[in-house]
Amino acid sequence: MIPLPASNAPPPRLVDDLCRSGLVEAGARFQTLYGGRTNQVWKVLGGDGDKVLKLYRSGLRNPLFRNDARLEALCLTELAPTGFAPRLRAAGQDSDGHWVFYDHAPGAPWQTGAAQVAQLLRRLHSMEIRIDAPDGCNGSDDLRDHTRRILGLCKTQVRQRLEQLCPQTHVAATPDTCLIHGDPVAGNILVSDMSLTLIDWQCPALGDPCEDIALFLSPAMQRLYRGAPLTPEEEEAFLTSYDQPQILARFNALRPWYAWRMAAYCLWRIENGADDYAAGLELEIASL
Repeated sequence: MIPLPASNAPPPRLVDDLCRSGLVEAGARFQTLYGGRTNQVWKVLGGDGDKVLKLYRSGLRNPLFRNDARLEALCLTELAPTGFAPRLRAAGQDSDGHWVFYDHAPGAPWQTGAAQVAQLLRRLHSMEIRIDAPDGCNGSDDLRDHTRRILGLCKTQVRQRLEQLCPQTHVAATPDTCLIHGDPVAGNILVSDMSLTLIDWQCPALGDPCEDIALFLSPAMQRLYRGAPLTPEEEEAFLTSYDQPQILARFNALRPWYAWRMAAYCLWRIENGADDYAAGLELEIASL
């Protein structure tokens, strides 16, 4: 996440509670972080090292990316020793909403080096950790049903255009599910020296690893968070470094389904006021 000038401090009641519990020093400075598009996030400066405070918003229900504070706290607790995620310090709920408080992960949002991201995701997908997370979409039938639910929330004529682009192939569900991040976009991957850290664990699942691959490679998500889709060379570097032929063959078979779902999601975001998804919508349609 990118730090912005201090503004919009956290709710005073929440700050007071954090101070009383010894998590935050009196007079601590809060710096707004930009990166996530749903929740309010601040970098807490000082003390025994910088921390992050995330306050969850519970307004618009997102049909693709879950926003679950309990799941994020659980993932941070289980994964911090592995280096995949920051260390959780505390989590709670008050009248302002759910919140988590964790160590600040150094680094800047990912921009280059697709091979490193592939290696990170491959290591995550090979871990034996089983977290009490919901099942993810698995196979083309799930993706078809999920996309139709998203399109059912859309009202403009573009919806009919997308309905006509529904892929016709069938890919069975895989029994080889694992913990997936659920939102490994460029903005949620922090790069520091030679290490990468995944943040924003509010929508993990036990699912198909192809889901994470599709979200990272998505031209719409790359355009949104990095400014441009991956080049063919960057994409090839990612796929080569992921180096799991069976999973990649499955991903290639499912790729039109992921693109169709992402196009539907972009349309839903546009209809709900996020005009910056317009370019992504056209990119996903073009990929179909």
